[in-house]
Amino acid sequence: MRPLSLLAGRRLVIDQELVDFAVTAAVRAGRLTLDWYQSRGLEVGAKQDGSPVTEADYASERLLRAEIAAAFPDDTVLGEEEGVTGGAAGEAGRCWVIDPIDGTKAFAQGVPLFATLLALVDERGPCVGVICLPALNECVWAARGRGARWSRDAGKAPGSGEVCRVSGRDSLDGAYVCTSGLSYWPPLPLERVRSSGARVRTWGDAYGYALVATGRAEAMIDPECREWDVAPMSVIVSEAGGCFTDTAGADDWRSGSAVASNKILHSELLECFKGAGSRRVTG
Repeated sequence: MRPLSLLAGRRLVIDQELVDFAVTAAVRAGRLTLDWYQSRGLEVGAKQDGSPVTEADYASERLLRAEIAAAFPDDTVLGEEEGVTGGAAGEAGRCWVIDPIDGTKAFAQGVPLFATLLALVDERGPCVGVICLPALNECVWAARGRGARWSRDAGKAPGSGEVCRVSGRDSLDGAYVCTSGLSYWPPLPLERVRSSGARVRTWGDAYGYALVATGRAEAMIDPECREWDVAPMSVIVSEAGGCFTDTAGADDWRSGSAVASNKILHSELLECFKGAGSRRVTG
């Protein structure tokens, strides 16, 4: 078996075979969710925290867990629906992070902006990330040291992907800033971002990060998120030339908030959150 990573300078470059595995598995799991998508018989349940869940969520996560267990049986897996399995972390402390349907509310409503997310985390943090948008037939992925790629025909991923880069816009005035919903924002940052002239759009969940990585939006901001929501985004946005931090500016994908940008505008966006309270607004 080939090594899973190669030392190049000071960075660990991820082996291409591992990237191909992650992309292929995520696309397969994403396509599975389409069996339930826009189905009139779709049943939507509620988890203990009140968030929605469907049989498609469970089926997608179980498919990914099975694929990972077959290929890397010693690795840990963290999934949104079934928690942590695998005991001690596998090679080099690796953990796979799964969000089988990011945007279950959109999925249940028949809106095509949901995604299947898969990330691999090693001792240095997220090193492989995949955003599969099955209803849009798109896939965006990246691996440490290998850049970010975008396929607009997910059935042909990973071989058909083209290199993708963040936008070069240098002003918030007119920039597209995505978010999952305005109700998650403290009032002051939202007022500051809006007054900058930025165009705030709720093209949220994973779709917003895909837009940033492919240069179609300048930023995606999640004032509140869970680790499986953003595990792939750190490596994807960074390898596309952008920047990913939490709202305090820390390089921490587990902190509970996220700001992804084209890097040029990152400092200005973080300034909008300085001194902000936590009271939510509605909208």
